Amino acid sequence: MSIIAKVSMKEACAMLGIHPATLRRWEASGKVVADRTPGGHRRYDLQTLMALAGKQNDESELSRVTVGYARVSSHDQKDDLERQCQVLELFCATKGWPFELIRDLGSGMNYDKRGLKQLLKRICTGQVDRLVLTHKDRLLRFGAELVFSLCEQFGTEVVIINAKGDSTYEEDLASDVLEIITVFSARLYGSRSHKNRKAMQALKDAAEEIQNA
Repeated sequence: MSIIAKVSMKEACAMLGIHPATLRRWEASGKVVADRTPGGHRRYDLQTLMALAGKQNDESELSRVTVGYARVSSHDQKDDLERQCQVLELFCATKGWPFELIRDLGSGMNYDKRGLKQLLKRICTGQVDRLVLTHKDRLLRFGAELVFSLCEQFGTEVVIINAKGDSTYEEDLASDVLEIITVFSARLYGSRSHKNRKAMQALKDAAEEIQNA
């Protein structure tokens, strides 16, 4: 008489070398079924998991890739975009990671960018093993932590090359002001108010002066 081994989520992940998010995806898609203890804890059939893990390793799990994400706010920052891509390429190559690059154009406060939406879709479908950024704000100026939480949920490692920046509070504030100006300038410049245009230009000049000090 055979004994069916039942293991907890933690035990299953440790034995198979998979992330808990992977096991949750398998369960959500119906590939595995978890029994529940009287206390409500999940228990998995180890034999079923091992067979599924072997199949996944032969198929989709091996297709997970490292993605480098580079972004600038405007077309006139093309040189900066190229520098970001060069840094990402060199870093990933040095680590020996097969990688892809996603280039994006738009404000760090805009969530509707084509590259960002592509990245989020791939993370949420389990295609991204690792996300690499030159700086955290290249992803988003505000709200990057929400994306990082998604990465944790779907087993995507986040690597920030310059995680410990040496920028001052004033420099960070100036960068935020410039991002805000980028978002609203088109509307104000399109209006007939010379006062609006003059005020925005004054703010932009002040922010750039702080950055270049």
